[in-house]
Amino acid sequence: MYKNTIHRQTLSRMPEGRLSNVWNRVASWVGMLMLVSLPLTAKDFTVVLDAGHGGHDSGAVGRISKEKNINLKVALAVGRLLEQNCNDVKVVYTRRTDKFVPLHGRADIANQAKADLFVSIHTNSLPKGRIARGAETYTLGLHRTKENLAVAQKENAVILIESDYKQRYAGFNPNSAESYIMFEFIQDKNMEQSVSLAQSIQQQFRTRARRNDRGVRQAGFLVLHATSMPSVLVELGYISTPDEERYLNSQKGVTDMSASIYHAIVDYKRRQPGTQADAPTAVTPSKADNPQSGKKTAPPARPAAKKREAPVFKIQILTSSAPLKPGDRRLKGLKPVSYYREGGLYKYTYGSSTDYNEVSRLRKSILSKFKDAFIIAFRGNEKMNVQQAIKEFKQNK
Repeated sequence: MYKNTIHRQTLSRMPEGRLSNVWNRVASWVGMLMLVSLPLTAKDFTVVLDAGHGGHDSGAVGRISKEKNINLKVALAVGRLLEQNCNDVKVVYTRRTDKFVPLHGRADIANQAKADLFVSIHTNSLPKGRIARGAETYTLGLHRTKENLAVAQKENAVILIESDYKQRYAGFNPNSAESYIMFEFIQDKNMEQSVSLAQSIQQQFRTRARRNDRGVRQAGFLVLHATSMPSVLVELGYISTPDEERYLNSQKGVTDMSASIYHAIVDYKRRQPGTQADAPTAVTPSKADNPQSGKKTAPPARPAAKKREAPVFKIQILTSSAPLKPGDRRLKGLKPVSYYREGGLYKYTYGSSTDYNEVSRLRKSILSKFKDAFIIAFRGNEKMNVQQAIKEFKQNK
C-alpha cells in the first residue's frame, strides 16, 4: 500500500539526473544494504517520535494555541529525556520543526529506521459546546464506538491535503465509515506489544501526571497501519476544553506528559528479552534488616523447587475485537482453532505442541493463508516469553 523510499543520507550521495530507472533501483538496494550493515556499536533500540500535523496542517485549533505546536513540544521533550538518560536508545523524529510531513512519509521514516517503537503524539478536540478531559492511547484496529471512529477520521483527514492521496492510499476516503471496514481484517503481529505499550502510557498518565485516564482504545489510523513495528497514537488531551488547553500549553503540562511517555517507553524496553528486564528487581530493606538495629535476619528458607511444565507452542494467526463464529471466512478454513483473550482482544491460534520444531514446520505450511502468522508460547494457562520458551525447549531436548 505504501512505497518505501531511499534513506535521505543515501540520496544525498547520488548524482542527480544521471542514473537511469534501472540504476536507481540498484542504488536503492545498495542503500538498504548499507543500512542493514550498520556496525555493532550502533544504538540497539530505536524509538521514532512522531509529532502529529505541522506546517500548513495546524491540526485542531483552540482559543490560544494550535495542536501542531503542542504535539511538537511534547515530542521533543520526550526525545530529550531519552537522549539524556538512555545511552543505548536511538531517537528518530518525523519532524523537529514546524513542517508538514505526509502520513506515508512518517511511516516511511519509521520503517527505514527499522524502529523498535513508533509513538505518534496528538491532541484531541470536540465540536463547540462539548467538553471532555483526559488522555487516551490508541492502537490499530477496528473502532468499537462512533467516538473512536470520529478520532480516526479527524487524524486521517490530513491525507486530503496531499495531492495524490487517492492513488497513494488506494482510494481510501477518511470521511467514509465504509473505508474503515478494512481494519476489521487486520492481522497485526505487533498488536500485543502495541497494547502493552499503550497500557503502560495510560498508567503513567494516571499515576505520574494525575490525568483523567480515558483508556486504551482501537481505531483505524493510517499512520499506524503503515508501520511495521509496535506503534501507538497518543491523544494528550482536549484543546477544545479551555482548562485542558491551558494545561497542555503550560510548562507543567509539557513536563508531565513527556515524562509519562518517556517512563512508559523505558518500562516497555525493560520488559523486552535481553534487556534490563532480566535483572532482579531491587528490594527495599525491611526494618529487621536495618544495619542500624545491630541485628540481621536470616533469609527465609526456600521452598523445594517444583518441576515446571514444559512450554506449549502455538501459532497466532489473527486478532479480532470480537469473537468469531465457527467457520468465519477470516479463518480461511483452518481447523481446529482456539483463542485466548488479552488486552480486550480475541487472539486466534492454530496448532499446539511442546515441540517447537513441529510448530515451526506447521507455521510454514500456513504462511500462504496467514503471511503474518507467528509463534507464541504458554506455560499452563499463562502466556510466556517465546524466546525463553525456545531456550527451554533446546535445553531439554
